[in-house]
Amino acid sequence: MRYAMPMMLLLAIPCAAYADLDIASTSRVYASGQPLVVFGQAEPGEDIIIRMTGPDGTITKFDQITTNPDGSFQYTVLVWPEATVSFPYGTYTIEILSAEQGGLSRTLDVRFAQTAELVETPVSRTINMLIFAPETSAVNNTLRVFVQTTSDGLLVGNDPGQLLGTTHVHLPDGTVHDISDSFNTLHQGLFYADYVPRTEGTYVFHAVAFSQGTISHGSAATTVLSQDIGGISDQIILLNEVLAATSAELDGLKAEVAEFKDTLQQASGNINASVGSMSASVTNIEGASSQLNSLFFPVMAIMGVLVATQIAILARSRH
Repeated sequence: MRYAMPMMLLLAIPCAAYADLDIASTSRVYASGQPLVVFGQAEPGEDIIIRMTGPDGTITKFDQITTNPDGSFQYTVLVWPEATVSFPYGTYTIEILSAEQGGLSRTLDVRFAQTAELVETPVSRTINMLIFAPETSAVNNTLRVFVQTTSDGLLVGNDPGQLLGTTHVHLPDGTVHDISDSFNTLHQGLFYADYVPRTEGTYVFHAVAFSQGTISHGSAATTVLSQDIGGISDQIILLNEVLAATSAELDGLKAEVAEFKDTLQQASGNINASVGSMSASVTNIEGASSQLNSLFFPVMAIMGVLVATQIAILARSRH
């Protein structure tokens, strides 16, 4: 009778002794014309990747080198050029990555400045944030809030969910509404969110930016009215139209009054002319009356003499 003896298969699992990955530089502050030299320790004969990113997070240098047999390495990353838009002053990060040590990486921050002072200059990253909101809006109208984040004068940040994770708005009734999930990326370091106010009052938007251990705050206030400036502008335009029509009517009335004034002046002139004519007629009548009187009285005297003579003759004839 045969018995099957169990066979034990021993698998040899390789054990890798991960070494620490170290990096350092000859200085922490550099000026134009100076070489940026990094050195450190890794696995012997290991291929490592050296990557440098600028203040805005973009990659400015990428290379791969092999360490010495003892694991040491030294590498000139670049010679610092004159500062330009693509290479501004600020804090740069050098990162080394090991493909043979489970993706182990180390980083080092250095600063590119106008002068490499002998006094040690602290290397730091500061996040700055600005928020823009309209001064006025209307109830139930969508308003847009913009947020800008910079570091060392450059726009930074691509994920508003992480960068602006605690941004909120203070409502007129004192409650707080979280709007961190409402932001969209317009451009690197530039984000926007749309918000619809439901009641009148003052809304205070409070943006909080957090990046690489530093934080920045900013606030902007919007006064929400029952209607927006556009509606008020339409009412003003309508009022201007009514005033223009009223002004036209007043101009017509003014023209009619001026015409009536001319008519009155003409009538007054005619009356004055008639009065003058009547005065001349009265003067003529008075002159004619004087002439008549000058003729009438002598005739009457002669007639009186004739009558007296006749009476005298008749009296004599009777005797």
